This record gives sequence, C-alpha cells and structure tokens, in this order.
Amino acid sequence: MGNNVQEALLIPDSVHEELSAQIRLVAPQFVCVPYREEGDLSPKVADAVALLRWVGGKRFASLIETDAPRIRWLHTASAGVDHVLMPPVRKRCEVGTLVLTDSGPAFGIAIGEFVLAWMLAVSHRLSELHDQKQARRWQSLQHEELYGQTAGVIGLGPIGQGIAERCRAMGMRTIGLRRTPTAAPFVDETVTGPEGLRRLIGESDWVIIAAALTGETRHLIGEDEFIRMKTTARLVNIARGGLVDETALITALQKGELAGACLDVFATEPLPLDSPLWDLPQVHIAPHNSSGWARGLRERQRQLFLNNVSRFAAGEPLAGIVDVSLGY
Repeated sequence: MGNNVQEALLIPDSVHEELSAQIRLVAPQFVCVPYREEGDLSPKVADAVALLRWVGGKRFASLIETDAPRIRWLHTASAGVDHVLMPPVRKRCEVGTLVLTDSGPAFGIAIGEFVLAWMLAVSHRLSELHDQKQARRWQSLQHEELYGQTAGVIGLGPIGQGIAERCRAMGMRTIGLRRTPTAAPFVDETVTGPEGLRRLIGESDWVIIAAALTGETRHLIGEDEFIRMKTTARLVNIARGGLVDETALITALQKGELAGACLDVFATEPLPLDSPLWDLPQVHIAPHNSSGWARGLRERQRQLFLNNVSRFAAGEPLAGIVDVSLGY
C-alpha cells in the first residue's frame, strides 16, 4: 500500500450508505468511494483497488478498463457471471491482474424455496383452485405428491444444492449433474457428461436447471432431451434462458412431449408479448425473479462481500473465486 494515498473500494451509491460503516469496521485502511451507473465520478476512483458490482450494474466494465485501472478485485452481488465476464474483465482475469468473486452461496435458500413452491403449486393445482374460487365453483381436484418422485438437478453449485436439499426434504429422490463425479450434499446420485445428462433426463419427474450459462452449456436442453423426457415430466429453469433451446421447448410442449414447464428465465427478457409461451396453459412464468430479493438474501449478499473485504484487507485468499475458463 502507498504511504500517501489511501486505497479505495468502489461501492455503488445504492448500497454505499448501508455498507460503508461496516466496511470501515473490518477494513479501516480503505476509503469507501460511491459511484453511480451514470454521471461524473469522484477523482478518488483512480485510487480504487476493489470494486463491488451490485445486481443490475453495468458500469463496472468501463471502470475496470478506463477509470480505475488499479482495481485488482471485482465482486458481483449476483450468482451468475455470464453478463459480468465482459471483454475487459475476462482479459484482466486471464492475465492474472484481476480476481472475480461472485455471490452464489447467498441465493441457495431463496431460489430453493421458490422452486419448491412452484413444484408444490403445480402438483397440488393451486392455480386451478384459485380459478375455481374466482368462478365460485366447488369442485374437487386430484393432486400429485412430490414424495417418491425424482428431481433431476442440472448444476450442483450453491443454488442447485439448495434446490436438492428442499426436494430431499419432501421425500424425493435426487439426481444431480455436474462436471465431476464428486458427491454433493442432499443428492442421492451424481452423474456427469452426456450419458449422465441422458440418464437424468430420462429418469426425472422434474428436470430442474441450475447451471451456469457458458459456451459449452448453451442450448444444453434441446429437441433430443425433450424427446427423452417422460411425458409426465416438467421442466423448471431458474438459471439462464440460453441453457434451453426455446423453440424446441415450445414445440415439445405443443406436442405433449412433456407435461409442462416453470420458467423464470428466457432467451429474450422481458419475454416478448408474442411468445407462444404466454398462451400455453401448462407453462408457468416468472419475470426472472426466483430469488425474490428477500431480506435474508440481501443480508447474505452483504455478509459474503464483507467477509471477502476482510480477507482482501488481510491479504488472504478470497472466497467464491470465479474460474474464468469455466465461466463460474
């Protein structure tokens, strides 16, 4: 550290007030400098060595490339990083002058609960019961139980594990797909590779996508996978729209190759008004909102960042480092 200039942490102005006092407690050697997504920047930006990107932030790339070239750590409050790995960020990470960390562990509880809520709502036909109430119609409906069904979770990072934990709590069998055959908590069987994906697809009553979007995983689920699915199975995607071939999904739903889909993410967002997905009764849609931005989630995001600020200040290895070659 320089003797004359106090190094700075760049904090979005939207969270600067709530974070700056806590940062001073864990790393008093740094000055917290707020920045806006648009408008003039403080001259102190040039002294920045670390940058927090909050969810939705876009200015981080130009800050790293031009305004604050001394930054050596970028933390994103998001779980996915496909939209963070812009050319300036990727280049700096690849040459070893920048470390990128994410907030994946903060999201497992919120998204896990949301996925389970969707599964329960569909299985117990809650939307139909609501429609009956609106129509003042008294009619019994036959429900399904999740108990004993198989949940196939594609991607076993913190979010996938959070989903698997809640599926297991319902008495479901869990299969998980990941890059390596390493066992994961709450997963009965871990599979890998194309053959593992085929097994998971064919055996699952619920195919739940929680993987990162990379060049390798784009359109991971397409026509062949829909043909392999049980006609009674349902797809849940809370990861990225690009993981699914949306055209193939629409065709498969129209042909009855699967029973339905719960979709929080799409190839184009917001979902275009002319998308056939809006009109398919077996499709449930959410506006990329599976985390719900609950208070507990925000607190976990904050604590993950503060813990890493403490590590950064002490020169210790950071938690949640993104492997740029893998994309997560």
